[in-house]
Amino acid sequence: MVRVFFFLLGFGLMVIGCSFIILYLNLTTIGYNFIDYVNFISRRIECYFSIIGLIMMILSMSIKGDMKDEFYI
Repeated sequence: MVRVFFFLLGFGLMVIGCSFIILYLNLTTIGYNFIDYVNFISRRIECYFSIIGLIMMILSMSIKGDMKDEFYI
């Protein structure tokens, strides 16, 4: 159950981070080039949520848990 929680938490963080990255694409319409855009999103803390969420999702899927943690249907 803990693995499911961390997977869903990672998914939520990744959705938040990716939505901010897409939202900041509007900077290209006011004259920013791609290098300036990448520099801008690399300094924003909310864009790191996508990386943290992806790592949490990968770890929750790859790390083996105890036998009591798994469900058998």
